[in-house]
Amino acid sequence: MAPGTDALMTALRAADPDRYLSVLYAPAGHRGALCALYGFNAEIAAIRDRVRDALPGEVRLQWWRDAIAAGAGTGHPLADALIGTIRAHDLPPRTFESYLEARIFDLYDDPMPATADLEGYCGETASALIQLAALVLDPKAAPGAAEAAGHAGCAQAITGLIRLLPLHRARGQCFFPRDLLAAAGTTPEEFLTQAGEAAGMRAVEGMAALARHHLSAFSRHAKSLPESLRPAFLPLAPVPAYLAGIEKSPAQALRRPVEIGNLRRQWLTLRRAMRGWQDR
Repeated sequence: MAPGTDALMTALRAADPDRYLSVLYAPAGHRGALCALYGFNAEIAAIRDRVRDALPGEVRLQWWRDAIAAGAGTGHPLADALIGTIRAHDLPPRTFESYLEARIFDLYDDPMPATADLEGYCGETASALIQLAALVLDPKAAPGAAEAAGHAGCAQAITGLIRLLPLHRARGQCFFPRDLLAAAGTTPEEFLTQAGEAAGMRAVEGMAALARHHLSAFSRHAKSLPESLRPAFLPLAPVPAYLAGIEKSPAQALRRPVEIGNLRRQWLTLRRAMRGWQDR
């Protein structure tokens, strides 16, 4: 592994356990690059929690834009690792620019306008991350997995947004799209103030159904994924278990994050790492 990979992996283990586990099943020579990608994602995702208002957050996003565009050393270990990864694997800078543009939404409390906007957000963030990881692992095979990455990222990200729902509601942030909330009989304002729990539960069920839709769409492509790309999709391994917990008790999902045990997470990831998605 490249110098500094151990430190990146330690930080990733704390910030993003699902992606950390996936890195363990990647070829050793690619783990540093994957850690740089996933560490970058975790760093950007955490900006909202580190700033008091949106402007400093936008400044931070711009710093990352400038650093990636310059492609030179910054003295920031994670940024330098990411820049080295982009250079070594000829990753498209435009993908990072689109990713950072999408992440501006995180900094504000504007409701997600519509389901199509949510899917676009997921595509520019989680799906893009899977595709970048695929380019690191096997640049020749990666383009053929773009559609699978699109659906996998949407399933993973939408499930993650449901799991983060209690946090988002507490800070007045709504990732649930207006049209989905309207179909459930509520509005973003009512949903955030916890008025009408029955409507809130229907909204959770609607989001879970959307995640299931993308998970099923991914499954149609999963069997044809080359083994070389499998580690890029391994963060999806626990998603069915998370969704099962959400679907079992949508009322609980409104109040606290749905979790699974570490041993179960490890087993689900190991199973997919060894067998892929051949049983789906």
